[in-house]
Amino acid sequence: MHPTATAAPAVEKDNKRITTGWTFYDWANSVYPLVITSSIFPIYWSSVVKEVTKTDSGKSPVDFLGFQVPGSSLLTYAISASFLLIALISPFLTSLADFSGRKKLFLQIFCYLGAASCAGLYFFEPSTLTASTFVFIAATVGFSGSIVFYNSYLPEISSEEKYDSLSAKGFSMGYVGSVILLIICLVINQFHDAIGIGGAKAAQFSFLLTGVWWAGFAQIPFFTLPADPGRTTTAGADDKGWLLNGFHELGKVWQQLEQLPNLKKFLLAYFTYNMGVQTVMYVATLFGTDELHLPEQALIITILLLQVVAIAGAYLFARLSERIGNTRALSWSVIIWMFICIAGYFVQAGWSFYALASVIGLTMGAIQSLSRSTYSKIIPENTPNTAAFFSFFDVTEKLSIVIGTAVYGAIAQVTGSMRYSILALIVFFALGLVFLLRLRGKKLREEPASGSILPPPPASAAASTPETRR
Repeated sequence: MHPTATAAPAVEKDNKRITTGWTFYDWANSVYPLVITSSIFPIYWSSVVKEVTKTDSGKSPVDFLGFQVPGSSLLTYAISASFLLIALISPFLTSLADFSGRKKLFLQIFCYLGAASCAGLYFFEPSTLTASTFVFIAATVGFSGSIVFYNSYLPEISSEEKYDSLSAKGFSMGYVGSVILLIICLVINQFHDAIGIGGAKAAQFSFLLTGVWWAGFAQIPFFTLPADPGRTTTAGADDKGWLLNGFHELGKVWQQLEQLPNLKKFLLAYFTYNMGVQTVMYVATLFGTDELHLPEQALIITILLLQVVAIAGAYLFARLSERIGNTRALSWSVIIWMFICIAGYFVQAGWSFYALASVIGLTMGAIQSLSRSTYSKIIPENTPNTAAFFSFFDVTEKLSIVIGTAVYGAIAQVTGSMRYSILALIVFFALGLVFLLRLRGKKLREEPASGSILPPPPASAAASTPETRR
């Protein structure tokens, strides 16, 4: 039985001070996916593996807890483990935060976990490979976990008609902030001799700077976001149901899928093609260093430029969806990704790599933004509990990353080449396309049978929206 709850203190919507402060968390934490996930850290990881194994290949086996694992595969396995962990605990933590009325506290906990772990990578050396792998996992968990609580503020601080504009502002803030820090890190790594430090130390300093930037700028949203109201349940409330409430709500959404075939088809499509999209995004730099042996600085500059291309792609496909519809635009994007997999198998260093990278950037932002907007258009319009639906969407995304990166790492480990891993991803995109094509020509939004709408959440639960970036 759910506890009876009193109303949480009202928050002034569209307060410029609050909404601007909220967007600064995007500015603060977006440095993690750009500096750690996509650019400097994978390059440094590869160099550490080469030093540990005394070889010229970042794919050479390293000892990890008594197991011999290819260095490049170990990184993808670490990513898989991170997202599996957050997929398992995020519904529980969301429920706990809603029940206790301590959402900001949980945002701060995950922020500091991620930022401190990024700073801890400053001590990442060949002798600390195993320990640093766990530090990297902690950083990823901190980033992913904080996003859940950060996004849940959107409907609390903004009126519905301004969701899109405020979300877009956060996206832009994250893009600008992360690019500024990456440029700073790039300058430090490029001219490390001039400031009297070695190349390895320059990379380590970039990790420290990422953690400081993240935790430092996060103080702006922490100061401006509404204070935690604390628990607001009335006397006699049942304290025993909240532990499993998050998973219980996901179970309700799962039951409703039987009455919402279009939603189920889209989630299946998203689950499958997102395995390929997210895997490419997480391993692209590793592919460039270990498979193509590209110069490190060239890789970082390419990643920097791709951020601009990704933004352009998102707007381009948004306009396309207005003309031909969401599912058709998504289908074309997935088809392009299938050709990317084929091209990835044959690509070589040089102009072909930069051409392929440009296409990836163009479709990377497009498929993510279209996926979010399409899902929003499919969920039942009159459901009083959008939080459960978006929480389900978030878990679906995380699990797809787990499977995609794990499969990529396993194939690379068995075959000894990441080219086969890239080629194999075409299967995920093909399955996603099949599910998308089953939606073409249909009215996307359906309403479940009368009386089957999910009940409102128990405490002062705020709607959780999908991630507003990358």
